[in-house]
Amino acid sequence: RNKLNGAPLRDRAFAEIAQFARLGSAAPRLANALAGLPPARRLLHRAGLHRERPLPRFAPQTFQRTFRRSFGERSASSAPSEQRDLVALFVDTFTNHFHPEVGLAAARIIEALGYRVSLVENAACCGRPAISKGLLDRAREHARTNVAALAPYIERGAAIVGLEPSCLLTLRDEYPLLLRDAAARRTAERALLFDEWLARELAASDAPQLFAGGDRGPLLLHAHCHQKALVGFDQTLEVLRAAGYDAQLIDSGCCGMAGSFGFETEHYEVSRAMGELRLFPAIRAQPSTPVAVSGVSCRQQIGHFTDRRPRHIAEYLAEALR
Repeated sequence: RNKLNGAPLRDRAFAEIAQFARLGSAAPRLANALAGLPPARRLLHRAGLHRERPLPRFAPQTFQRTFRRSFGERSASSAPSEQRDLVALFVDTFTNHFHPEVGLAAARIIEALGYRVSLVENAACCGRPAISKGLLDRAREHARTNVAALAPYIERGAAIVGLEPSCLLTLRDEYPLLLRDAAARRTAERALLFDEWLARELAASDAPQLFAGGDRGPLLLHAHCHQKALVGFDQTLEVLRAAGYDAQLIDSGCCGMAGSFGFETEHYEVSRAMGELRLFPAIRAQPSTPVAVSGVSCRQQIGHFTDRRPRHIAEYLAEALR
């Protein structure tokens, strides 16, 4: 349909969220202030974004900039040639521009295990937003860019680790179908979610003692739908419990956000109703128990429709480090 008639403007805008995020991060305070003004919200509502849905707020600095200040320049080319213990951190748009604290927490954990974290140079958007809007040619462009950017890490045997399930699992599930070549298949084979990678490392016989130990109390986990469908959540509970949390999975379906779905005017009430089926009541029933999530959509949805402020699993794990 898109090839025949062209994609609607709203769909094209959502597909290029990475481009808009880069623009907003150039002046984050201004972007946040403008986005909150009533005229801007009315304009966005007419464009198809529900006026009651809060927009994500830009961080004062991107993750990439903060990471380089904290860890120095890290890339495949800057790592010593004999360095084998590399982890390529494939940073998604929302971690980079809105929640850099998630990426910093993951980097601390990876380095605590003795690895050298490297940011992937010249990476593009994963392509998931374009796929979700049926813009497969654009997604294929992103896939080719990222497969080329990841090739130096794969040649050195590095794991490709991502924090956002829909982003990382696009490399694993869609890239071989979009590109149908050996390089895409090699990329898919090396791509791991952060909790998958961490569970594997903790299971190794020579793994260092990572966490301080002790009982860190109960923790509710809402697992991302994409992750539940393709990977599962057992490893997520495993690493949280290894860190001392009494982690329990919330028995629910989709949070209702589903990427751009919950932002769209015609879907806003459906999005709310989906969350009210099981998820929101389960969270409200335990008002003193913190909530962990593995995806940014779930974080936005729970934060909007409940009084809770969920955090990514990496943030909780980083707090439990020795």
